[in-house]
Amino acid sequence: MLFSEQLRKAVDPIWEASFHHPFVKELGEGTLDLRCFRYYVLQDSYYLTHFAKVQALGGAMADDLQTTASMAHHAQSTYEAELRLHETFMKELGITEEEKASFVPAPTAYAYTSHMYRASFAGRFGDVLAAILPCYWLYYEIGERLKHCKPNHPIYAQWIEAYGSDWFKQLVEQQIARLNDIAKTASEKELERMKQHFVISSQYEYLFWDMAYKLERWPIEEEDVYANERA
Repeated sequence: MLFSEQLRKAVDPIWEASFHHPFVKELGEGTLDLRCFRYYVLQDSYYLTHFAKVQALGGAMADDLQTTASMAHHAQSTYEAELRLHETFMKELGITEEEKASFVPAPTAYAYTSHMYRASFAGRFGDVLAAILPCYWLYYEIGERLKHCKPNHPIYAQWIEAYGSDWFKQLVEQQIARLNDIAKTASEKELERMKQHFVISSQYEYLFWDMAYKLERWPIEEEDVYANERA
């Protein structure tokens, strides 16, 4: 069994929970509250900004120039495809420059990006790949599951089309193959560490849907903290 197959089997209960999360199901049905999707877009844009930086870090950690170039391409693709898609969503959802300027990441978004940086700085290239791969792979599987859905809201249809595309599938398959190649020469300790990163990222993917669906907030809002300082 390939290392990627072992990982996919290990996280199957977590991914099944993502497939059946109300955010994902209602997005496919077109019944998701736009407030939740609007919130998701802001949080995911923050996440993707750091995701692209982690991709670039992975490229700097790679052993060969071809992989460095490929990871740089992945980082560029994140900007050109996903972040630009989010910019389109922001315009369509009426998200203002003031809202973007005052944006504060939710606890889950902040924790997930912090996890990816920790995997990057405390490990090797394989750790980076294991930490970022669930984002690629899970989104592709969700896109596949939802691609026959016909939500009556064009924003939801655009989202499904982006992650169920052949272009995105190729990116996913590249990273899966790359992780399997690394696993061939990795020690048992390294394999276990990569598995842990993959599982934790999968947990955070589920929590990300939940965060958006519940409009997650910090327990003490930032304005309350500043108000207390001024008092």
